[in-house]
Amino acid sequence: MGNILEGTVLEPVLVLNANFEPINVCNMRRAVGLILNGKASLVLNGRGEIRTITRSFPRPSIIRLDKMIKRPRPIVRLTKREILRRDDFTCQYCGQRVSYLTVDHVLPRRLGGEYSWQNLVAACPNCNHHKGGRTLEQAQMRLLRLPHEPPASAQYFFARHLSDNTEWLPFIEGW
Repeated sequence: MGNILEGTVLEPVLVLNANFEPINVCNMRRAVGLILNGKASLVLNGRGEIRTITRSFPRPSIIRLDKMIKRPRPIVRLTKREILRRDDFTCQYCGQRVSYLTVDHVLPRRLGGEYSWQNLVAACPNCNHHKGGRTLEQAQMRLLRLPHEPPASAQYFFARHLSDNTEWLPFIEGW
């Protein structure tokens, strides 16, 4: 399938479990391989066809695994990337959207602040430096939104793909 898939290989494909639960996003090449090997079936083809000299294959948008995959409930890991994503890449003190955000402890660690979803926020370097190792009251600052743990929902996990793949919404919203 070398040159045939060249432009479409990286297109995302939603992978559903046998019970239609969204479990993953794979690329087009992987999805076509799963279908051809009989491990998955096509649910939605909204992208046309892949043509070879002798055959044509649907370009899937959503596939469903034929066998149920048991896996633990997904959790959102506490990382800098997820904190920035939760806060929509916006400083939680001044509201500025910059590409070089840092992570700030609302209650400084030296005062007993924990490394937790409720104590970490995205902050621009200026606000982080201004706040320093002080509390919000001492620095005379306030948060735009209270920090919280993001939901471990399919809509949160697959959000970055939804703007380009609106046909996925009915399969994601219920989970």
